[in-house]
Amino acid sequence: MKWTESLRFRLLAGAAVWVALALMLAGWIIADLFQTHVRQRFDAELANHLEQLAAVLETDADGRPALRQPLSDPRFRRPLSGLYWQVGESAAAPLRSRSLWDSVLDLPDDRVENGGLHRHDAAGPANQSLIVLERFVLLPERTEPIRIAVAADRAELAGVTRAFNVTLALSLAVLAAALIAAALIQVQIGLRPLSRLRGELTEVRGGRKKRFDGTMPTEIRPLVEDLNALLAHAEEVVGRGRLQAGNLAHALKTNLAVLANEAGTLDERNARAVGPAMVRQVELMRRHLDHHMARARAAAARGVPGVGTPVADCVAALARVMRKLHAAAGVDIAVDVPADLLFAGEREDLDEMLGNLLDNACKWARGRVGVTCRAEAGGMLSVTLDDDGPGLPGDSRDAALEPGVRLDESMPGTGLGLAVVRDVARLYGGDIRLDASPLGGLRAVLRLPAAAG
Repeated sequence: MKWTESLRFRLLAGAAVWVALALMLAGWIIADLFQTHVRQRFDAELANHLEQLAAVLETDADGRPALRQPLSDPRFRRPLSGLYWQVGESAAAPLRSRSLWDSVLDLPDDRVENGGLHRHDAAGPANQSLIVLERFVLLPERTEPIRIAVAADRAELAGVTRAFNVTLALSLAVLAAALIAAALIQVQIGLRPLSRLRGELTEVRGGRKKRFDGTMPTEIRPLVEDLNALLAHAEEVVGRGRLQAGNLAHALKTNLAVLANEAGTLDERNARAVGPAMVRQVELMRRHLDHHMARARAAAARGVPGVGTPVADCVAALARVMRKLHAAAGVDIAVDVPADLLFAGEREDLDEMLGNLLDNACKWARGRVGVTCRAEAGGMLSVTLDDDGPGLPGDSRDAALEPGVRLDESMPGTGLGLAVVRDVARLYGGDIRLDASPLGGLRAVLRLPAAAG
Protein backbone atom coordinates (compact mmCIF):
# COMPACT_ATOMS: atom_id res chain seq x y z
CA MET A 1 0.00 0.00 0.00
CA LYS A 2 1.30 3.45 -0.94
CA TRP A 3 1.88 5.83 1.94
CA THR A 4 -0.24 8.44 0.12
CA GLU A 5 -3.24 6.08 0.38
CA SER A 6 -3.03 6.02 4.18
CA LEU A 7 -5.88 7.81 5.93
CA ARG A 8 -3.53 8.59 8.83
CA PHE A 9 -1.01 10.21 6.48
CA ARG A 10 -3.71 12.28 4.77
CA LEU A 11 -5.04 13.57 8.07
CA LEU A 12 -1.58 14.40 9.38
CA ALA A 13 -0.45 15.96 6.11
CA GLY A 14 -3.61 18.08 5.94
CA ALA A 15 -3.19 19.19 9.55
CA ALA A 16 0.50 20.01 9.03
CA VAL A 17 -0.20 22.05 5.89
CA TRP A 18 -3.01 24.03 7.48
CA VAL A 19 -1.05 24.60 10.70
CA ALA A 20 1.94 25.83 8.69
CA LEU A 21 -0.18 28.14 6.52
CA ALA A 22 -2.13 29.49 9.50
CA LEU A 23 1.01 30.17 11.53
CA MET A 24 2.82 31.75 8.58
CA LEU A 25 -0.12 34.07 7.99
CA ALA A 26 -0.35 34.86 11.71
CA GLY A 27 3.42 35.48 11.86
CA TRP A 28 3.32 37.82 8.88
CA ILE A 29 0.42 39.79 10.38
CA ILE A 30 2.05 40.00 13.84
CA ALA A 31 5.43 41.02 12.39
CA ASP A 32 3.80 43.69 10.25
CA LEU A 33 1.82 45.03 13.21
CA PHE A 34 4.95 45.09 15.40
CA GLN A 35 7.00 46.81 12.70
CA THR A 36 4.27 49.43 12.26
CA HIS A 37 4.09 49.97 16.01
CA VAL A 38 7.88 50.30 16.36
CA ARG A 39 8.05 52.73 13.45
CA GLN A 40 5.29 54.84 14.96
CA ARG A 41 7.07 54.84 18.34
CA PHE A 42 10.33 55.69 16.56
CA ASP A 43 8.71 58.63 14.79
CA ALA A 44 6.98 59.74 18.00
CA GLU A 45 10.32 59.75 19.84
CA LEU A 46 11.91 61.84 17.09
CA ALA A 47 8.96 64.23 17.24
CA ASN A 48 9.41 64.57 21.03
CA HIS A 49 13.12 65.36 20.60
CA LEU A 50 12.25 67.89 17.93
CA GLU A 51 9.67 69.57 20.18
CA GLN A 52 12.19 69.64 23.02
CA LEU A 53 14.78 71.18 20.69
CA ALA A 54 12.33 73.87 19.64
CA ALA A 55 11.42 74.54 23.26
CA VAL A 56 15.01 75.20 24.45
CA LEU A 57 16.04 77.14 21.34
CA GLU A 58 16.46 80.92 21.77
CA THR A 59 18.41 83.90 20.39
CA ASP A 60 21.59 85.08 22.11
CA ALA A 61 22.78 88.68 22.50
CA ASP A 62 24.34 88.62 19.05
CA GLY A 63 21.10 87.44 17.44
CA ARG A 64 22.35 83.94 16.84
CA PRO A 65 20.39 80.79 17.83
CA ALA A 66 21.41 79.14 21.11
CA LEU A 67 20.14 76.55 23.55
CA ARG A 68 19.07 77.55 27.02
CA GLN A 69 19.95 74.04 28.22
CA PRO A 70 21.16 70.81 26.64
CA LEU A 71 18.66 68.16 25.51
CA SER A 72 17.88 65.45 28.04
CA ASP A 73 18.90 62.37 26.06
CA PRO A 74 22.60 61.58 26.76
CA ARG A 75 23.06 60.06 23.31
CA PHE A 76 23.14 63.58 21.87
CA ARG A 77 26.41 64.08 23.74
CA ARG A 78 28.03 60.77 22.73
CA PRO A 79 29.91 60.92 19.39
CA LEU A 80 28.35 58.84 16.59
CA SER A 81 25.69 57.52 18.94
CA GLY A 82 23.07 57.33 16.18
CA LEU A 83 20.91 60.15 17.59
CA TYR A 84 21.58 63.69 16.32
CA TRP A 85 20.14 67.21 16.20
CA GLN A 86 21.02 70.25 14.12
CA VAL A 87 19.94 73.89 13.92
CA GLY A 88 20.44 75.77 10.66
CA GLU A 89 21.10 74.81 7.05
CA SER A 90 23.43 71.98 6.09
CA ALA A 91 26.25 74.07 4.71
CA ALA A 92 26.70 76.32 7.71
CA ALA A 93 24.89 74.94 10.71
CA PRO A 94 25.77 77.14 13.67
CA LEU A 95 24.46 74.60 16.17
CA ARG A 96 24.57 70.78 16.13
CA SER A 97 24.73 67.97 18.67
CA ARG A 98 28.01 66.68 20.08
CA SER A 99 27.10 63.28 18.67
CA LEU A 100 27.59 64.60 15.11
CA TRP A 101 31.25 65.32 15.98
CA ASP A 102 32.61 67.23 12.98
CA SER A 103 29.82 66.25 10.56
CA VAL A 104 26.63 68.02 9.57
CA LEU A 105 23.33 66.58 8.46
CA ASP A 106 22.97 66.74 4.68
CA LEU A 107 19.42 68.00 4.48
CA PRO A 108 17.63 68.30 1.15
CA ASP A 109 17.05 71.72 -0.35
CA ASP A 110 13.38 72.14 0.49
CA ARG A 111 11.23 74.27 2.71
CA VAL A 112 8.18 73.41 4.72
CA GLU A 113 5.58 75.74 6.18
CA ASN A 114 6.31 77.25 9.53
CA GLY A 115 5.45 74.60 12.15
CA GLY A 116 4.98 71.80 9.60
CA LEU A 117 6.92 68.52 9.86
CA HIS A 118 8.97 66.95 7.11
CA ARG A 119 10.26 63.37 7.25
CA HIS A 120 12.90 62.05 4.87
CA ASP A 121 15.97 59.81 4.64
CA ALA A 122 19.53 61.07 4.70
CA ALA A 123 23.12 59.84 4.94
CA GLY A 124 24.79 60.33 8.30
CA PRO A 125 28.26 60.03 9.79
CA ALA A 126 30.05 56.68 9.49
CA ASN A 127 27.77 55.82 6.51
CA GLN A 128 24.76 55.56 8.75
CA SER A 129 21.29 55.57 7.15
CA LEU A 130 19.29 58.17 9.02
CA ILE A 131 15.63 59.03 9.40
CA VAL A 132 15.35 62.81 9.66
CA LEU A 133 12.47 64.82 11.09
CA GLU A 134 12.65 68.59 10.54
CA ARG A 135 10.65 71.77 10.77
CA PHE A 136 11.05 75.56 10.57
CA VAL A 137 10.56 77.72 13.66
CA LEU A 138 10.47 81.49 14.03
CA LEU A 139 12.51 82.74 16.98
CA PRO A 140 11.90 86.09 18.75
CA GLU A 141 13.88 89.00 17.35
CA ARG A 142 14.36 87.13 14.03
CA THR A 143 12.54 87.87 10.81
CA GLU A 144 13.39 84.62 9.07
CA PRO A 145 12.45 81.16 10.38
CA ILE A 146 15.28 78.81 11.21
CA ARG A 147 15.51 75.15 10.27
CA ILE A 148 15.78 72.54 13.04
CA ALA A 149 16.22 68.79 12.53
CA VAL A 150 16.50 65.62 14.60
CA ALA A 151 17.85 62.37 13.11
CA ALA A 152 18.22 58.77 14.26
CA ASP A 153 20.04 55.76 12.83
CA ARG A 154 17.67 53.42 10.94
CA ALA A 155 19.75 50.44 12.12
CA GLU A 156 18.22 50.77 15.60
CA LEU A 157 14.74 50.34 14.14
CA ALA A 158 15.88 47.45 11.95
CA GLY A 159 17.65 45.77 14.86
CA VAL A 160 14.59 45.84 17.10
CA THR A 161 12.41 44.49 14.28
CA ARG A 162 14.91 41.76 13.40
CA ALA A 163 15.23 40.60 16.99
CA PHE A 164 11.45 40.45 17.35
CA ASN A 165 11.06 38.54 14.06
CA VAL A 166 13.65 35.95 15.13
CA THR A 167 11.92 35.45 18.47
CA LEU A 168 8.53 35.29 16.75
CA ALA A 169 9.75 32.71 14.18
CA LEU A 170 11.20 30.49 16.90
CA SER A 171 8.02 30.76 18.96
CA LEU A 172 5.81 29.92 15.99
CA ALA A 173 8.05 26.98 15.04
CA VAL A 174 7.72 25.57 18.57
CA LEU A 175 3.98 26.16 18.44
CA ALA A 176 3.76 24.42 15.05
CA ALA A 177 5.65 21.40 16.37
CA ALA A 178 3.34 21.25 19.39
CA LEU A 179 0.22 21.51 17.22
CA ILE A 180 1.42 18.81 14.82
CA ALA A 181 2.25 16.55 17.77
CA ALA A 182 -1.23 17.19 19.15
CA ALA A 183 -2.70 16.39 15.72
CA LEU A 184 -0.71 13.14 15.64
CA ILE A 185 -2.08 12.14 19.05
CA GLN A 186 -5.57 13.16 17.99
CA VAL A 187 -5.37 11.11 14.78
CA GLN A 188 -4.07 8.09 16.67
CA ILE A 189 -6.92 8.30 19.17
CA GLY A 190 -9.50 9.09 16.47
CA LEU A 191 -8.53 6.13 14.27
CA ARG A 192 -8.36 3.66 17.13
CA PRO A 193 -12.02 2.56 16.66
CA LEU A 194 -11.23 1.72 13.02
CA SER A 195 -8.33 -0.46 14.14
CA ARG A 196 -10.66 -2.16 16.60
CA LEU A 197 -13.24 -2.62 13.85
CA ARG A 198 -10.60 -4.23 11.67
CA GLY A 199 -9.71 -6.63 14.48
CA GLU A 200 -13.36 -7.56 14.93
CA LEU A 201 -13.65 -8.11 11.17
CA THR A 202 -10.79 -10.60 11.41
CA GLU A 203 -12.63 -12.41 14.20
CA VAL A 204 -15.87 -12.46 12.19
CA ARG A 205 -14.09 -13.85 9.13
CA GLY A 206 -12.39 -16.43 11.33
CA GLY A 207 -15.74 -17.54 12.72
CA ARG A 208 -14.95 -16.53 16.30
CA LYS A 209 -17.71 -13.89 16.31
CA LYS A 210 -21.00 -13.53 14.46
CA ARG A 211 -21.56 -9.81 14.92
CA PHE A 212 -19.58 -6.62 15.40
CA ASP A 213 -19.51 -4.88 18.75
CA GLY A 214 -22.08 -2.09 18.80
CA THR A 215 -20.21 0.08 21.36
CA MET A 216 -18.56 2.31 18.79
CA PRO A 217 -18.36 6.10 18.41
CA THR A 218 -21.40 7.83 16.98
CA GLU A 219 -19.74 8.43 13.60
CA ILE A 220 -18.87 4.73 13.11
CA ARG A 221 -21.97 3.22 14.72
CA PRO A 222 -24.12 3.47 11.53
CA LEU A 223 -21.41 1.57 9.62
CA VAL A 224 -21.29 -1.11 12.32
CA GLU A 225 -25.08 -1.38 12.31
CA ASP A 226 -25.10 -1.74 8.51
CA LEU A 227 -22.41 -4.42 8.68
CA ASN A 228 -24.35 -6.30 11.35
CA ALA A 229 -27.51 -5.99 9.25
CA LEU A 230 -25.60 -7.31 6.24
CA LEU A 231 -24.32 -10.27 8.26
CA ALA A 232 -27.83 -10.96 9.55
CA HIS A 233 -29.16 -10.75 6.00
CA ALA A 234 -26.51 -13.14 4.75
CA GLU A 235 -27.30 -15.56 7.56
CA GLU A 236 -31.00 -15.28 6.78
CA VAL A 237 -30.36 -15.86 3.06
CA VAL A 238 -28.37 -19.00 3.84
CA GLY A 239 -31.15 -20.27 6.08
CA ARG A 240 -33.79 -19.53 3.46
CA GLY A 241 -31.64 -21.15 0.81
CA ARG A 242 -31.46 -24.34 2.83
CA LEU A 243 -35.21 -24.23 3.39
CA GLN A 244 -35.89 -23.63 -0.31
CA ALA A 245 -33.57 -26.47 -1.28
CA GLY A 246 -35.43 -28.80 1.09
CA ASN A 247 -38.81 -27.66 -0.24
CA LEU A 248 -37.63 -28.11 -3.82
CA ALA A 249 -36.28 -31.58 -3.09
CA HIS A 250 -39.56 -32.56 -1.44
CA ALA A 251 -41.61 -31.14 -4.34
CA LEU A 252 -39.52 -32.93 -6.95
CA LYS A 253 -39.36 -36.23 -5.07
CA THR A 254 -43.07 -36.99 -5.60
CA ASN A 255 -43.05 -35.93 -9.22
CA LEU A 256 -39.90 -37.92 -9.93
CA ALA A 257 -41.51 -40.99 -8.37
CA VAL A 258 -44.60 -40.55 -10.56
CA LEU A 259 -42.42 -39.95 -13.60
CA ALA A 260 -40.32 -43.03 -12.85
CA ASN A 261 -43.48 -45.11 -12.45
CA GLU A 262 -44.87 -43.82 -15.75
CA ALA A 263 -41.57 -44.52 -17.48
CA GLY A 264 -41.55 -48.07 -16.07
CA THR A 265 -44.95 -48.84 -17.60
CA LEU A 266 -44.08 -47.24 -20.94
CA ASP A 267 -44.17 -49.60 -23.96
CA GLU A 268 -45.29 -49.45 -27.54
CA ARG A 269 -48.92 -50.20 -26.67
CA ASN A 270 -49.49 -47.38 -24.15
CA ALA A 271 -47.00 -44.79 -25.43
CA ARG A 272 -49.76 -42.44 -26.67
CA ALA A 273 -51.53 -42.56 -23.32
CA VAL A 274 -48.49 -42.40 -21.01
CA GLY A 275 -46.46 -39.87 -23.02
CA PRO A 276 -48.69 -36.81 -22.35
CA ALA A 277 -48.80 -37.68 -18.65
CA MET A 278 -45.02 -37.75 -18.55
CA VAL A 279 -44.90 -34.40 -20.34
CA ARG A 280 -47.30 -32.93 -17.75
CA GLN A 281 -45.12 -34.23 -14.94
CA VAL A 282 -42.00 -32.68 -16.53
CA GLU A 283 -43.86 -29.37 -16.96
CA LEU A 284 -45.00 -29.53 -13.36
CA MET A 285 -41.41 -30.14 -12.24
CA ARG A 286 -40.25 -27.17 -14.31
CA ARG A 287 -42.87 -24.96 -12.69
CA HIS A 288 -41.77 -26.18 -9.27
CA LEU A 289 -38.20 -25.31 -10.17
CA ASP A 290 -39.24 -21.84 -11.35
CA HIS A 291 -41.33 -21.39 -8.23
CA HIS A 292 -38.56 -22.22 -5.78
CA MET A 293 -35.87 -20.42 -7.80
CA ALA A 294 -38.00 -17.27 -7.70
CA ARG A 295 -38.45 -17.65 -3.93
CA ALA A 296 -34.72 -18.17 -3.44
CA ARG A 297 -33.86 -15.17 -5.63
CA ALA A 298 -36.35 -12.95 -3.81
CA ALA A 299 -35.05 -14.07 -0.43
CA ALA A 300 -31.49 -13.20 -1.49
CA ALA A 301 -32.39 -9.78 -2.92
CA ARG A 302 -34.67 -8.62 -0.11
CA GLY A 303 -33.25 -5.70 1.82
CA VAL A 304 -30.10 -5.40 -0.30
CA PRO A 305 -29.32 -1.65 -0.76
CA GLY A 306 -28.90 -0.22 -4.23
CA VAL A 307 -31.27 -2.69 -5.95
CA GLY A 308 -33.96 -0.98 -8.02
CA THR A 309 -35.98 -1.93 -11.12
CA PRO A 310 -38.00 0.55 -13.23
CA VAL A 311 -41.60 -0.71 -13.19
CA ALA A 312 -42.53 1.11 -16.39
CA ASP A 313 -39.81 -0.62 -18.44
CA CYS A 314 -40.78 -4.04 -17.12
CA VAL A 315 -44.51 -3.55 -17.76
CA ALA A 316 -43.90 -2.17 -21.27
CA ALA A 317 -41.72 -5.15 -22.22
CA LEU A 318 -44.24 -7.68 -20.86
CA ALA A 319 -47.13 -5.89 -22.59
CA ARG A 320 -45.35 -6.19 -25.96
CA VAL A 321 -44.79 -9.91 -25.41
CA MET A 322 -48.39 -10.54 -24.30
CA ARG A 323 -49.83 -8.64 -27.27
CA LYS A 324 -47.96 -10.97 -29.60
CA LEU A 325 -48.73 -14.09 -27.52
CA HIS A 326 -52.48 -13.36 -27.38
CA ALA A 327 -52.77 -11.69 -30.77
CA ALA A 328 -55.39 -14.20 -31.87
CA ALA A 329 -57.69 -13.17 -29.01
CA GLY A 330 -57.36 -9.49 -29.92
CA VAL A 331 -56.69 -8.38 -26.33
CA ASP A 332 -56.03 -4.65 -25.88
CA ILE A 333 -53.53 -3.94 -23.06
CA ALA A 334 -53.64 -0.40 -21.64
CA VAL A 335 -50.61 0.64 -19.56
CA ASP A 336 -50.50 3.61 -17.16
CA VAL A 337 -47.24 3.45 -15.19
CA PRO A 338 -45.15 6.56 -14.27
CA ALA A 339 -41.56 6.34 -15.43
CA ASP A 340 -40.06 7.30 -12.06
CA LEU A 341 -41.42 4.39 -10.00
CA LEU A 342 -38.81 1.83 -8.95
CA PHE A 343 -39.29 -1.61 -7.42
CA ALA A 344 -36.82 -2.44 -4.63
CA GLY A 345 -35.87 -5.84 -6.04
CA GLU A 346 -34.48 -7.77 -8.98
CA ARG A 347 -35.81 -7.40 -12.53
CA GLU A 348 -36.26 -11.19 -12.87
CA ASP A 349 -38.58 -11.29 -9.84
CA LEU A 350 -40.71 -8.41 -11.11
CA ASP A 351 -40.90 -10.08 -14.52
CA GLU A 352 -41.95 -13.34 -12.82
CA MET A 353 -44.75 -11.72 -10.80
CA LEU A 354 -46.12 -9.34 -13.43
CA GLY A 355 -45.68 -11.92 -16.19
CA ASN A 356 -47.86 -14.43 -14.35
CA LEU A 357 -50.52 -11.84 -13.54
CA LEU A 358 -50.58 -10.31 -17.03
CA ASP A 359 -50.64 -13.72 -18.73
CA ASN A 360 -53.49 -14.83 -16.47
CA ALA A 361 -55.44 -11.62 -17.22
CA CYS A 362 -54.96 -12.02 -20.97
CA LYS A 363 -56.10 -15.66 -20.86
CA TRP A 364 -59.42 -14.74 -19.25
CA ALA A 365 -60.03 -11.29 -20.77
CA ARG A 366 -62.65 -10.82 -23.45
CA GLY A 367 -60.82 -7.91 -25.00
CA ARG A 368 -59.47 -5.43 -22.44
CA VAL A 369 -56.65 -5.53 -19.86
CA GLY A 370 -55.44 -2.53 -17.86
CA VAL A 371 -52.20 -2.12 -15.90
CA THR A 372 -51.67 0.83 -13.56
CA CYS A 373 -49.06 1.57 -10.90
CA ARG A 374 -49.07 4.16 -8.14
CA ALA A 375 -46.86 5.04 -5.18
CA GLU A 376 -48.36 4.49 -1.73
CA ALA A 377 -47.54 5.75 1.72
CA GLY A 378 -44.97 3.81 3.68
CA GLY A 379 -42.58 3.32 0.76
CA MET A 380 -44.75 0.86 -1.16
CA LEU A 381 -45.92 0.50 -4.76
CA SER A 382 -49.36 -0.68 -5.87
CA VAL A 383 -49.55 -2.43 -9.27
CA THR A 384 -53.15 -3.04 -10.36
CA LEU A 385 -54.15 -5.39 -13.21
CA ASP A 386 -57.81 -5.38 -14.43
CA ASP A 387 -59.48 -7.54 -17.06
CA ASP A 388 -63.00 -7.72 -18.51
CA GLY A 389 -63.27 -11.50 -18.23
CA PRO A 390 -65.71 -13.55 -16.17
CA GLY A 391 -63.87 -12.85 -12.91
CA LEU A 392 -63.95 -15.00 -9.78
CA PRO A 393 -66.56 -15.35 -7.04
CA GLY A 394 -65.53 -13.86 -3.70
CA ASP A 395 -65.23 -17.25 -1.99
CA SER A 396 -62.88 -18.57 -4.70
CA ARG A 397 -60.35 -15.73 -4.75
CA ASP A 398 -58.31 -16.84 -1.72
CA ALA A 399 -58.27 -20.44 -2.98
CA ALA A 400 -56.87 -19.26 -6.34
CA LEU A 401 -53.70 -18.09 -4.56
CA GLU A 402 -52.94 -21.52 -3.11
CA PRO A 403 -50.29 -23.63 -4.94
CA GLY A 404 -51.65 -26.32 -7.23
CA VAL A 405 -55.23 -25.02 -7.22
CA ARG A 406 -56.84 -24.79 -10.66
CA LEU A 407 -60.38 -23.45 -10.68
CA ASP A 408 -60.90 -24.24 -14.35
CA GLU A 409 -59.33 -27.46 -15.62
CA SER A 410 -60.18 -26.54 -19.19
CA MET A 411 -57.51 -23.85 -19.26
CA PRO A 412 -53.81 -24.83 -19.53
CA GLY A 413 -51.59 -24.39 -16.50
CA THR A 414 -50.30 -25.95 -13.31
CA GLY A 415 -51.99 -23.83 -10.67
CA LEU A 416 -48.67 -22.42 -9.45
CA GLY A 417 -48.66 -19.00 -11.14
CA LEU A 418 -50.62 -16.97 -8.58
CA ALA A 419 -48.99 -18.90 -5.73
CA VAL A 420 -45.55 -17.92 -7.05
CA VAL A 421 -46.64 -14.29 -7.24
CA ARG A 422 -47.89 -14.31 -3.66
CA ASP A 423 -44.81 -16.10 -2.28
CA VAL A 424 -42.32 -13.82 -4.04
CA ALA A 425 -44.28 -10.68 -3.09
CA ARG A 426 -44.40 -11.71 0.56
CA LEU A 427 -40.69 -12.45 0.58
CA TYR A 428 -40.16 -8.82 -0.44
CA GLY A 429 -42.52 -7.61 2.29
CA GLY A 430 -45.49 -7.13 -0.05
CA ASP A 431 -48.62 -9.12 -0.89
CA ILE A 432 -51.31 -9.68 -3.52
CA ARG A 433 -55.05 -9.23 -3.28
CA LEU A 434 -57.78 -10.37 -5.70
CA ASP A 435 -60.95 -8.33 -6.07
CA ALA A 436 -63.69 -7.47 -8.51
CA SER A 437 -62.60 -5.24 -11.40
CA PRO A 438 -64.47 -2.15 -12.63
CA LEU A 439 -64.08 -3.68 -16.12
CA GLY A 440 -66.28 -6.59 -15.02
CA GLY A 441 -63.62 -9.23 -14.55
CA LEU A 442 -60.89 -9.83 -11.97
CA ARG A 443 -58.67 -7.22 -10.36
CA ALA A 444 -55.25 -8.21 -8.98
CA VAL A 445 -53.58 -5.65 -6.70
CA LEU A 446 -49.86 -6.34 -6.15
CA ARG A 447 -48.14 -4.37 -3.38
CA LEU A 448 -44.34 -4.22 -3.48
CA PRO A 449 -41.62 -2.17 -1.77
CA ALA A 450 -40.49 0.95 -3.59
CA ALA A 451 -36.86 1.91 -4.14
CA ALA A 452 -35.62 5.46 -3.69
CA GLY A 453 -35.28 7.23 -7.01
